[in-house]
Amino acid sequence: MAWTQVYDPVVSEVVSACIAAIPLIILLYMLAIKRAKGHIAALAGLASAFIIAVLVWRMPIVTAISSVGLGVANGLFPIIWIVITAVWVYNMTVESGEFEIIKDSLARVTPDRRLQTIFIAFAFGSFLEGTAGFGTPVAITAAMLAGLGFNPIYGAGLCLIANTAPVAFGAIGAPVLTAASVSGMDANLISQVAARQLPFLAIIIPFWLSIVMCGFRRSMEILPAILVAGICFAGAQFIFANYHGPTLPDIMSAIATIVGLLVLLRFWKPASIFRFAEDPAVSTDGPGYSGKVVLRAWGPYLILAVMVFLWGLPQFKAVLNGISAPSFAWPLLDGMVNRAAPIVASEAPYAAVFTFGWVSAGGTAILLSGFIAVPLMPGYSYAKAVKCFFTTLHQLRFPILTIASVLGLAFLMNYAGMSSTLGLAFTKTGSFFPFFAPLIGWLGVFLTGSDTSSNALFCSMQHTTATAVGIPPELAVASNAVGGVTGKMISPQSISVATSATNMVGQEGNLFRFALGHSIALTLILCVLAYCQAGFLSWMLP
Repeated sequence: MAWTQVYDPVVSEVVSACIAAIPLIILLYMLAIKRAKGHIAALAGLASAFIIAVLVWRMPIVTAISSVGLGVANGLFPIIWIVITAVWVYNMTVESGEFEIIKDSLARVTPDRRLQTIFIAFAFGSFLEGTAGFGTPVAITAAMLAGLGFNPIYGAGLCLIANTAPVAFGAIGAPVLTAASVSGMDANLISQVAARQLPFLAIIIPFWLSIVMCGFRRSMEILPAILVAGICFAGAQFIFANYHGPTLPDIMSAIATIVGLLVLLRFWKPASIFRFAEDPAVSTDGPGYSGKVVLRAWGPYLILAVMVFLWGLPQFKAVLNGISAPSFAWPLLDGMVNRAAPIVASEAPYAAVFTFGWVSAGGTAILLSGFIAVPLMPGYSYAKAVKCFFTTLHQLRFPILTIASVLGLAFLMNYAGMSSTLGLAFTKTGSFFPFFAPLIGWLGVFLTGSDTSSNALFCSMQHTTATAVGIPPELAVASNAVGGVTGKMISPQSISVATSATNMVGQEGNLFRFALGHSIALTLILCVLAYCQAGFLSWMLP
């Protein structure tokens, strides 16, 4: 017999929301105050959520265990699969010595650390987000910055901040398409509203990154590059999101930004080069490597970009899924939980299906790109590549546990109804609801690590609540997707990906503290913008 979710188990909505927040408070405390290792914090949060779900929300024990299992399965595949393969490709380039050539080539384009960050973390990371998403950009760009000599925690933090602007349109528009699906709205309309919010964020992120690195005064030294990066990205994002739809904004914005910066650097150089005090900067004295050698060194990442792009195309993904994408109802969970009003219009089963699309997974594209690239690495072999893969697995053993535990926590809270209880608490704000709409998306991404999952969780409720309080529902739904982008940088899943990619396992608490203030500040900007767009700036909406 199916169990029906209850969103107010203690007959007080405020108290229920406070109790539902306990696992998140424990997770935050363990990371930010105790600076605990990621897997310890995640396991503590999961244990507390399980106890609360069973004792307070009266979720059947077997159903609770099964929901954790489904979360762990989704953590292992496709998310952990992406992390393992991405770090493996990076490790191979380091072992083969090719990464030294990559470092030299980047230093010759610009030895300035600020510009390298904008190139790699912001522009190239946005391309990876647009094509693959789900942890790929942070895994690749954080590893690259660490390899270039950035302090690992600093480089990882910068990549997390940079990975805000593109998230809502990541993975070929998956978050917006999901928001449209669960809310019953037109995807292009949601995309158009997001196009009137995200570009404001995108245009300031390059400046934000530079200020974090060197302060306001020294950031003004690279103002031309900051303006070119911000305007190219925001302009392309607005045009494609507004006039084309949600599938191409990130990819085209990233390409426009990279081309714009390369053209700028042909005619302009910063007056002074910024390096870190402890910087083992790459020397650019001497003739350097030939173009052929540089192209060969970049080969693994060029192949990776092409493969990830192909795997992200809906038509190509459909073909791959036709080869093998077995789906099955998750045992002891599918059909065993019912969602209720106001989360859904009327009581309905909460599906629990796991799809093992191993051929179409982004991690598989990265794995294949790594094997294709092996012959490009002088002195390297497939035997060394396989050995490197298993070394990478051992390196990532604790991040794997962290990500699996976090996804287990998220799925347990979703199926128990605890996440919905938290979301519903924000709906009691009445006319101030537009201010809190991005915060719900922020909370959803913190919980799940995915803007797509956050939209699946909350966008139906956003639509219903917005209609009830008299604001445009497309604004609330889009704000959920847009607000989620700033929650990505402090999601335990993202932080674990970043620490594993930079060989900083155990430093999750420090990285969380680094990113928390930036996440809150950027979220508040989006909250104010959404509130104003519901009022005197309503003319901005389509």
